[in-house]
Amino acid sequence: MPSAADDDSAQRRDIAEVPAPSDDDMIGGHAHVIGRIEINPAEWRAVHSKSRRRPFRLLYWRVADQSQKSWVRSAGFGLAILSFINLFSYLDRYIVSALAESLKHANMGLSDANLGSLMSGFLIVYTLTAPIFGALGDRRSRPRLIALGVACWSFATALSGFAGSYLALFLARASVGVGEAAYVTIAPSLLADYFPVRQRGRVMAIFFCAIPVGSALGYVVGGLVDKHYGWRAAFFVAGIPGLLLAALCLLLRDPPRGAQDAGGTPKPPAPQASFASIPRDTWAAYVRLVHNKPYLLTVLAYAAYTFALGGLAFWMPAFLERVRGVARSEATVSFGTIVVVTGFVGTFAGGWLGDYCVKYSRQAYLWLSAIATLIAAPCVWMALTTPSHTEYLIWMVAAQLCMFLSTGPINAAMINLVSATERATAIALSVFAIHVLGDVPSPFLIGALSDASSLGQAVKIVPIAVLIAGCLWILAARAQSQSESPVPAVAR
Repeated sequence: MPSAADDDSAQRRDIAEVPAPSDDDMIGGHAHVIGRIEINPAEWRAVHSKSRRRPFRLLYWRVADQSQKSWVRSAGFGLAILSFINLFSYLDRYIVSALAESLKHANMGLSDANLGSLMSGFLIVYTLTAPIFGALGDRRSRPRLIALGVACWSFATALSGFAGSYLALFLARASVGVGEAAYVTIAPSLLADYFPVRQRGRVMAIFFCAIPVGSALGYVVGGLVDKHYGWRAAFFVAGIPGLLLAALCLLLRDPPRGAQDAGGTPKPPAPQASFASIPRDTWAAYVRLVHNKPYLLTVLAYAAYTFALGGLAFWMPAFLERVRGVARSEATVSFGTIVVVTGFVGTFAGGWLGDYCVKYSRQAYLWLSAIATLIAAPCVWMALTTPSHTEYLIWMVAAQLCMFLSTGPINAAMINLVSATERATAIALSVFAIHVLGDVPSPFLIGALSDASSLGQAVKIVPIAVLIAGCLWILAARAQSQSESPVPAVAR
């Protein structure tokens, strides 16, 4: 019977007989493949020199290889969890609209201005805290930060059900903004390291497809639960599932930043930055992003795009009722149906189309967004100016479909335009910009123009914003073609 010493000697011989990889054998200039193990030549030589003394050193490479495969295997699970969180995020965000009338008559003395301030308070806190979590997301464990954020907004939503005054309800809803800021800024960065460049359009389409579905569910679930069990129960139903999703986030992997970038290598783990150094590093990252011309133009276009969508979402039911004479219930249901259907179809179609086109051009995501938005601009104008309700439906469906085509591609483009170690910061800056310049001022500005003239005239600034977004995305695509992108063209 062979002894343990014989087995050890045989293993040493096996290791010693493995030929050293030459530089010509490297794949993509980086690594040599021995069986299923991918080894850099210099690192192989260092291990091989000690192999006679430590034969189990090569097990390190097998562990690393298995870890890499586990990240790939967890990609679908991660996408599913993050998409469900996004869905519940928007369900929670719009459930207040479904409960507005019940809240107004809930013996808290709420006025319409108080009800409107609940969304304003959420957006303000959400916008101001996004850059903070963006900085942390580029330096700390992303699954843990996401879990913390989801737990925070879910707990705050559940607490809304216990509110007995306007102040308590306002503070609870504002706290939701803190949690959602942590999640929204970090999740796209994590998804970018789960999937390769050629799949990011589809991945972002699936992720952001939760927005129209979640928004619609906010109205439906909120209305049904409110009708049968009251508005307090509606907040409990919206908040409690998020606590389970927060726990599932802790099971997600946190791969090296840039692990899936084409033609690149994963970035080495950065040392944990102290909280005192984070503000300095964050400001430096923001300076670099502002000087990144393709990224800056993309974000400004996204702000104009969000300005248009925010204005339409807020004022279209009132427009249909005042200008077109449509009954209130019909106006809300018809426009909501258009948003859900076109949002679902357009977001999915745009993601798949973007991934197909990016095989042939690095700028495909931006060009697709630009072309679709420029087509949408005259469609929006016709929908807002035609006297026929049938023609309005046709033009509005076409307009919303073209606009939602950009959702997946434009978010994939923003991720690809920046360094892997600054993606969460870049998403945070874009969140701040698109809300401050987009859907925060647009409802107020359209309302002010309506007071000065009429709502029918005021909404005509929406197609102008859509046109500006399309033109800026063209400039962004040209700027990207003239500069070196962090992510090279995807191999066909």
